[in-house]
Amino acid sequence: MRMCLGCQEMKPKRELIRVVKNKENEISIDFTGKKPGRGAYICRNLACFEKARKGKRLERAFEAPISEEIYEALHKQLEEDNGQ
Repeated sequence: MRMCLGCQEMKPKRELIRVVKNKENEISIDFTGKKPGRGAYICRNLACFEKARKGKRLERAFEAPISEEIYEALHKQLEEDNGQ
């Protein structure tokens, strides 16, 4: 069980998207859930994503700025997931 940064609910890891920061301080999206590094999780829900983005919860979780490319990739993935 992991906590979503948007809704703050505990959910099974497989239901969430993992964002990871590795030792080189590079932040990326981990769709497999197996990349090494510190992870933060977001529901596959656009409302949770927007809440986490607005509150800068990813930045706080990683203590680092998040690039616009990461936010765009997450948004695109969530749109695809919710479109199915």
